[in-house]
Amino acid sequence: MTSAALEIHQLNKTFYTANKATHVLDNINFTLKEQEFVSIIGPSGCGKSTLLKIAAGLDIQYEGRTLLNGEAVTGPSKEKGFIFQEHRLFPWATVEKNIAADLSLKDKNVRAQVDEMIKLVRLTGFEKAYPKQLSGGMSQRVAIARALLRKPKVLLLDEPFGALDAFTRNHMQESLLDIWRENRTSMLLVTHDIDEAIFLSNRVVVMDAKPGRIKAVIPIDLPYPRNRISAPFQELRSKVIRALGHEEQENETWSI
Repeated sequence: MTSAALEIHQLNKTFYTANKATHVLDNINFTLKEQEFVSIIGPSGCGKSTLLKIAAGLDIQYEGRTLLNGEAVTGPSKEKGFIFQEHRLFPWATVEKNIAADLSLKDKNVRAQVDEMIKLVRLTGFEKAYPKQLSGGMSQRVAIARALLRKPKVLLLDEPFGALDAFTRNHMQESLLDIWRENRTSMLLVTHDIDEAIFLSNRVVVMDAKPGRIKAVIPIDLPYPRNRISAPFQELRSKVIRALGHEEQENETWSI
């Protein structure tokens, strides 16, 4: 994994209101490699979701450069899949139609690709089901399948399992890991869950708030599948916790 799928250089972001300016991201330098899985973790208000929206092209009002495969990101595109915390499925459409979205299932190529995605996210047998008939985890798998159908260069996930119960969340983490290992789409995940970040990622980016800065980048060198209760896993968990609570030297800058 040497080529860069996503690059962010010297990014600064400020929100302006009538009475004040709030500096939310400060000198962010970031590289997501091809086929890599990276998680971003940090306190509320550190700019994690804002950073993800900038990477997706949903926010283009900032200083710095954002590149996808060497090309400037100027707005949303099918090359950047985005998964929200809420699945945002069409309630009137079946699973297969939600995955196809604006594409016609009458097209043989589209039909074949939708069937392939349904198998990939383990939803065979639910093709004709409606969102109200699905669990929260199943609905998120439909959303992931819809994004992957467009063959994005990078999949951006903004706390996609935050609203799920603990059991379903663990199951979805395993499902997402299976999808990544089979599909090898570069993935960037925002999460508040330390265990989730370590379980899934090649690297964990720890951010600080006010303004949002990268405090540390922690490689996760554990082999897959990972045992959450193993000593090496718990050692990395402690390392992330220490990074979250450690006050860095003023003006220190981390790049990834």
